[in-house]
Amino acid sequence: MQKFQENATFNHVIEPDIKGHVTQNHPLKGNWKKIFFKNQNPIILELGCGKGEYSVGLARKFADKNFIGVDIKGARIWKGAKISFEEKLTNIAFLRTQIEMINSFFDENEVDEIWITFPDPQMKKCRAKKRLTSSGFLLRYQKILKHNGVVHLKTDSLFLYKYTNAVVNLNNLPIIKNSPNLYAENWVDEILSIKTYYEKLHIDEGDAINYISFNLNKNCELKEPDFEMN
Repeated sequence: MQKFQENATFNHVIEPDIKGHVTQNHPLKGNWKKIFFKNQNPIILELGCGKGEYSVGLARKFADKNFIGVDIKGARIWKGAKISFEEKLTNIAFLRTQIEMINSFFDENEVDEIWITFPDPQMKKCRAKKRLTSSGFLLRYQKILKHNGVVHLKTDSLFLYKYTNAVVNLNNLPIIKNSPNLYAENWVDEILSIKTYYEKLHIDEGDAINYISFNLNKNCELKEPDFEMN
């Protein structure tokens, strides 16, 4: 409760009435740059941001970009909100909402990039539509991303990594970078080197971190693969 109460005092934490925005758009939709950030810098979303470690890490490195961490769990968001408040970062915000409702908060072409960092892989076939890289979610992203906007997936789940590759290949989406073992590669850059607390635990345990980034064309019709883990 203390975390929820403190979230309410942060100007950079947006906690809308979720039920009230299922069928209507939020006032910030289409206005994030003008009203909230008050600049014309690119907007990058982190979906399912958890404690916001990745969003905070990116905001520290890139003052010329705006970052928004999205998660439904207010207690998780509090951590990143608290750190960014104490560090006086002005290029970051946190939005508490379900990712299924993302189109109520962002307008067409309003977003430049999307990061999906260590989401629940939703391995049961009956929950395929819940995977954040499914064709259903990509259709949502397609509406808010600029043409050929970038989607990044970073995960410890080999299942989700292979599934996402299947989605990308089926829909002929241009791949930018692709690695089944990110930190074994020589091309790891400063963005990809940001590590969350749980990511560090996975690395310490010897788990491979999988990564893929690709362009999402606005005009392509997205199809869902019939995926089974090999």
